Amino acid sequence: MPIKIDIVSAERLVYSDEVDVVVAPGVEGQLGILPHHAPLMTMLQPGELLLRKGKEEVSLCITGGFLEVRPDRIVILADAAEKCEEIDMARAEAAKRRAEERLKGRVSETDLAQAHAALARAVVRLKVAERHRRRRGGD
Repeated sequence: MPIKIDIVSAERLVYSDEVDVVVAPGVEGQLGILPHHAPLMTMLQPGELLLRKGKEEVSLCITGGFLEVRPDRIVILADAAEKCEEIDMARAEAAKRRAEERLKGRVSETDLAQAHAALARAVVRLKVAERHRRRRGGD
């Protein structure tokens, strides 16, 4: 029996459907969630979010947020989320280069933290997109 999941970012409803399995990047490690999971609220770290519905698999890149398991649904409030096929590799590479350049320069502590966060987001997007491409046979 599937469970309803809603994935929401500040910009949009990213995904809403029923799924059989959710594998999420929790701050303390990977979380596997099946229907009838105990109620739970946890933070998510940047990484790949995997959703399985029957034989279909949906892969998303999230840059952190919160996951709540309720008796009737799972809600993910993501800092940012996008389906792997939506990731623009060239844009992610450019963001990574910009963040690396900012880290090389003399910056304030605030700028340094922002540059590290931007670099982490870009690296996660690239890794998740590449993993998705390999699973799909390089299409």
